[in-house]
Amino acid sequence: MACERGTGFLILLLGTAVMAGSCLGGIRVPSAATGDLEIRTSGPPQHLVFACETDLPSLEALFADPSVIPDLQDLQAGVALALGDLSDGRAGVVRRLNQAGIPVEAWMNLPMEQGYYPNASNEPQAAARFAEFERWTAANGLRWTAIGLDIEPNIQEFAALQNSKLRLAATLLGRYFDVERVRRAREAYAALIRQMQSRGYLVETCQFPFIVDERDAHTTLLERLFGLVDVRGNREVLMLYTSFNHAMDSALVWKYGPRAQAIVVGSTKGNPPTDARFPPLDWEEFSRDLRVAAHFSPVVGVYSLEGCVHQGFLARLKSMDWNEPVTIPADALRKANRMRSRIHAVLWLGSNLPYFVLVIFIATGWWIWRRARQRAAAKRRS
Repeated sequence: MACERGTGFLILLLGTAVMAGSCLGGIRVPSAATGDLEIRTSGPPQHLVFACETDLPSLEALFADPSVIPDLQDLQAGVALALGDLSDGRAGVVRRLNQAGIPVEAWMNLPMEQGYYPNASNEPQAAARFAEFERWTAANGLRWTAIGLDIEPNIQEFAALQNSKLRLAATLLGRYFDVERVRRAREAYAALIRQMQSRGYLVETCQFPFIVDERDAHTTLLERLFGLVDVRGNREVLMLYTSFNHAMDSALVWKYGPRAQAIVVGSTKGNPPTDARFPPLDWEEFSRDLRVAAHFSPVVGVYSLEGCVHQGFLARLKSMDWNEPVTIPADALRKANRMRSRIHAVLWLGSNLPYFVLVIFIATGWWIWRRARQRAAAKRRS
């Protein structure tokens, strides 16, 4: 249902923007929270899905663990399997899950050299990948409950541009004014989703939560700059990863939850290059986020299955009390409010930047013209 490989990159970019936005005061997001907030759920979600994203050897080793499939069966949980390759080995894992009665969602990915994630830069490749997927599925007799489109920026493209600040700035400037690119991408992915649905698939689109703020601000700034595509299938999934800001507690899930058709929490998976700054969720954080997500959504996803297996979370989930209340501290709620206010401020400022530049240009021109007239008048008087 969701992925983290590129999430940190966009979070860091937006984090820089949000820090800049803090200087603006922001646009206030109304909130009734004045103290700690206690949340009670009415039990587990109707459907729990574990996202699994790993290379083939690690995938086969994961499901060689004799406890994993029985634990998934006990939890009546599904698996969203990232399709980093369309190999015989990966097909073998899907068949094992099919035979065990575990629902499997096809998490569509592209080859790394094509950007890995579906986005505005690679729609033709995404359509070709779906055709490959259909042939592979038919050849191996695989069964899927849904197809997931995890829409994220092209991380390889941005990694290459980071080596040249001038090229990065030129690329972002060009995209800023390229409104037509947004229209083309939306139409292309909407057509691809219709094609998937015509083949009998339920289609989920996974989005960053900031897409909600962009809709509220009536702008396409993030779509233009980062290649996100505001398109929907049968169900939209918001990726609400509190592992990127542990201090915000479950307030991130609480603030965006009302706007989500489904929610993914995470990340439970360690990533050594970024663990010092963005460590994976521990059990207390993970179970808390799950309860808050279940308050809003009948479908709750977890990134990732391998992280949960590594930390021993599957067995603990089987005995978890879903009715235990969750308390979100007032300070965390305030931080979430400030974050959303700053995001709204940055989106508003970024969308209206040409008007500010025009006003500054006109004001500067008027000042220069006025100074020139004053100097000319002074010379005539002398």
